[in-house]
Amino acid sequence: MRCPRCVQTIHRSAAQCPHCGFVLSDLDDLYGSGEVRLRRLSDMAGALRLKERQKLERLLDEFQTSFPQLFFSVYYGALEDRANIRQFGLWLLNHAAYEDLDIGRPNDGGILLLVDLNTKVASISFGYMLDSFLTEENTFNILAKAHPHLLQGNHLKAASVIVKQLSRVLRRKSRRAILQQKVFGPPSNQSSGSANALERIRSNRSAKEQAKSKSDQTTRAKSEEIEP
Repeated sequence: MRCPRCVQTIHRSAAQCPHCGFVLSDLDDLYGSGEVRLRRLSDMAGALRLKERQKLERLLDEFQTSFPQLFFSVYYGALEDRANIRQFGLWLLNHAAYEDLDIGRPNDGGILLLVDLNTKVASISFGYMLDSFLTEENTFNILAKAHPHLLQGNHLKAASVIVKQLSRVLRRKSRRAILQQKVFGPPSNQSSGSANALERIRSNRSAKEQAKSKSDQTTRAKSEEIEP
C-alpha cells in the first residue's frame, strides 16, 4: 500500500510509515476516534437524484451477489479544505459501521469509493482482504476510466464504470489465484502484524451492535415503501 500522507510505498502491516512517520492515530486525532454509522451509499452532498440512488443501490447489490465475501460502498461528500481524500478514505473505512450490511461482511473485505464534490476528486480505499487482488495501479486505472464522467457531474455513470471495471479486475485476479493454488498449493497463514499497525480495518462488531443492526434492518424493510 501507499502511505496516505506521503504516498510512498510501505508494507500495510508496518506500525508506522518509515518515510514520514504517519500512524493511524494521526487520523483519529484529525477526524475522531468513534465509529461512523453509514449506509453503503452515503450521499452527504446530494450528488444523486432518487432514481439514480435506486439504480446505484442495485449495482451495489449485484456486486455483493458476484462477490459474497466483499462489499462496495460509495460516499459523496463536500470535504473541507484541510481534508486529504486518501487519508479520509482510509479513516472512514476503518471507522464505518455499515447499517445495511450483515455481520458476515467485515470492513477488511470492503471497497470504498470516496468522491469530493468540492474538488471533483475521487479515491478508492480497500481492506487488506483484497491485498492479493487489487493494487494502487488497478484502482488508479479504474478511476481514470471514470474521471470524464466525474468531471461532467454524471456520478451514476462514473460509479457504474468503476463497479464494472473493478468487477472485471477481481474476476481476472480470482481466476489467476485459483490456478496458482492448484499448481503451488494454498498460501501459508502468517500473522499480519500488531493491532496498531497501518493495516487496521474495522473487522467485527459487538453483540449489542449486531442486535441493533438486525433491528434497524427490520425497521427499514417495513418502512421502505414510504421513504421519500
